[in-house]
Amino acid sequence: MSLFWRIFSLNATGLVVATALLLGPVTVSTPVLPGEALVVLAGLAVLLTGNAVVLRVGLAPLKRLGRAMATADLLRPGAPAVAAGPAETAELITTYNTMLDRLRSERAAGAARALHAQERERHRVARELHDEVGQTLTAVLLQLKRVADLVPGELREEVGQAQEATRAGLDEVRRIARRLRPGVLEELGLVSALRSLATEFTGPGLTVRHEVTAGLPPLTAEAELVVYRVAQEALTNTARHAAAGHAEVRLRPVPGGVELLVRDDGSGLGAAPEGAGIRGMRERALLTGATLTLQPAPERGTDVRLRVPAPSGGPR
Repeated sequence: MSLFWRIFSLNATGLVVATALLLGPVTVSTPVLPGEALVVLAGLAVLLTGNAVVLRVGLAPLKRLGRAMATADLLRPGAPAVAAGPAETAELITTYNTMLDRLRSERAAGAARALHAQERERHRVARELHDEVGQTLTAVLLQLKRVADLVPGELREEVGQAQEATRAGLDEVRRIARRLRPGVLEELGLVSALRSLATEFTGPGLTVRHEVTAGLPPLTAEAELVVYRVAQEALTNTARHAAAGHAEVRLRPVPGGVELLVRDDGSGLGAAPEGAGIRGMRERALLTGATLTLQPAPERGTDVRLRVPAPSGGPR
């Protein structure tokens, strides 16, 4: 029954009963007798209580809907609001759930287009860095080598320093190109790409260990790219902000898909709001229907978990 008919029926019942009493043998004396006043007050209390109960029960779903709307986040899909209560309220909640699903679908589609364009731009920049800047620096390095053989001895040390600086710049350009375009992922697969990623982030202040469980289900190329980018962003945050000494990257099969875990022993999440890197990870997770959770590690540090659904198939 709709909220309108609930309230109308209750009020109509009270008015009909009151009219029937007025037309019947029941009268009110002047002055009013205590028993008559008690009956009138009791009827008024019943009517008010009935109205309060009907309104509270009818408006409770609207309060739940308000809380759901206040906490809704398109990057964190949760359970839909329960369509309960009177007909108008249930229809409103159903409409809200449909609108939220449509917004999430549109956002996911827009994010997919943006991320695909971003990947194409990454590939273009990486190719230009490798083909143009890298070749230019290589030519400069060869010229410096020829110059080092011709200059006097007192200048040879300075030319050697220029060679080392050029060589370091060339290595940095190649490293940036590899991070922009994960060639290892395209050529050797996800397992080798994660192994290479752990090696890349291992340095004087951070040791990254990787562990991949055998029997992983097959993933689409898009899902593998999402796993790789999330691991890359998580390790980047660890290296830049966590002040961690150790980190680990785990990939294991779970019922219905695979789970990526990036754990560090750093300073943890704290109270800082989520930055562009974490929101980017959430948007990538939405592309493949994956779920991303960030929570404190068992001892100290941060756990980043990505659970990606996989199509049915044999192990790879």
